[in-house]
Amino acid sequence: MLLCVGLLSASAQERKVENKPYIDFRPFHLGIVVGTHLQDMELVNRGPQLITDETGATSEKLISVEQDRWDAGFNVGVVGELRINTNLQLRLTPQLYFGTRHLTFLNHTDVDAAGRNIVQHQEMKTAYISTAFDVILAPLRFNNHRPYLIAGINPMLNLSGKETDYIRLKRFDAFAEVGVGCDFYLPYFKLRPELKFMFGLTNALDPNHASKLPDKNMFMYANAASDVHSKMIVLSFYFE
Repeated sequence: MLLCVGLLSASAQERKVENKPYIDFRPFHLGIVVGTHLQDMELVNRGPQLITDETGATSEKLISVEQDRWDAGFNVGVVGELRINTNLQLRLTPQLYFGTRHLTFLNHTDVDAAGRNIVQHQEMKTAYISTAFDVILAPLRFNNHRPYLIAGINPMLNLSGKETDYIRLKRFDAFAEVGVGCDFYLPYFKLRPELKFMFGLTNALDPNHASKLPDKNMFMYANAASDVHSKMIVLSFYFE
């Protein structure tokens, strides 16, 4: 946003020929969007658990879990934008998000043959169908630049998850999103780079997944977290 404001301020004394001068006056227009993103998870660990093994003996286990790295994913979709007035637009953006989350489980109770705490990993592949509803607030266009702010809600349908995963997410989640962007009016199309931050509004953890696991030794890892909230940082490029 500061960069966009700087560009406008630098050219504030000089009017230039405008590219695509009437593109923003259409009541409704379509475009496409491609981008990249980082997926994060905020996990609340459950703490000590009482686990009953196959012999009927009960013992206390302590397992912690965290997302230990960031892996970039990609997103692609279409956009439809409705003009309310000069400064306000409503935008609908159906998209597909493909990404990965890498989880590490640390067993604080049990050790291996070398005396080290047992560590387990899960590669969580994710595929979401999303339909974001956003409000765009923008000042008047000056020359071939126009910065803006966005805010909205983004319901998502999770298509991924395996029965053998330690942790599995619910099929439905919803995100609040805020961001900034800038329209660049080029000779043949409008380019819109946008950076937004998405925050999960619900507990995305599937509470019934642990009881369905075929291997009961996985139970203590599947129950390591009591609450999961998803987050994303998304860099998108819109073409209109």
